[in-house]
Amino acid sequence: MRSRHNLFIAGILSGAFAVVAMPRDAHAQAVPPAAERNTDWELASTISMVIGVSTVTLMPRVYYSDPEATVGWKARWHISQLAPALFLTAATLFLEFPLKNLIEGTRPGCTVEETEAGFNGSNCESYGMVSTHSFAAWSAAGSGLGIWIGDTFIYSDSKFNAGSFIGNVVVPISAAVVTSVGRGVGPGDADPYETPEQILLGFGIGAAVGFGVGIAYAILQEPNCGYGNNVICW
Repeated sequence: MRSRHNLFIAGILSGAFAVVAMPRDAHAQAVPPAAERNTDWELASTISMVIGVSTVTLMPRVYYSDPEATVGWKARWHISQLAPALFLTAATLFLEFPLKNLIEGTRPGCTVEETEAGFNGSNCESYGMVSTHSFAAWSAAGSGLGIWIGDTFIYSDSKFNAGSFIGNVVVPISAAVVTSVGRGVGPGDADPYETPEQILLGFGIGAAVGFGVGIAYAILQEPNCGYGNNVICW
């Protein structure tokens, strides 16, 4: 009986020794960041992008009513406003996933190998060409500008409305500028999130696509509901 007790204790000690003596390489090692980033600027660029996109999406169509109806400024929300918003969202997702992986433009401080590995916390988990943030922010700004031009010069007989201008042009463009600046700033020893080329390409493509979508939507969809005085047009 005593011998069994001794064997049991010996087994426990042997197991404990094996655990302690196990090679340290068997444990998962934390992957150090390949590039340092400033998370405050990342947050600022993301918030400004959301502000610009949301402002254009939620902004009503503002127009000056013609003499055949009650004369004066009118504001109407159209369900069809979701169409340009969804189109630009789809374009942004296409850019973020298949197109970036096809171009393989690395972020500052990253290599193709590090990006392909995609280790969490490496700050090289994705490619940066074309800047998705800049594309989304500037496409919204371009869309807002196109809608404002249509509502002002086509449907309002060139009459200027400050609210429409601020909501469709001033706020989205200001938010887009902050977004692009935030993606290219690397204070101290931090690397920016994207290179100037990646940001400029996102700006150019986004503004052009967004303006085309906005002006086309404004021309095809009159701001007036066409019936009653409802503020929401179905």
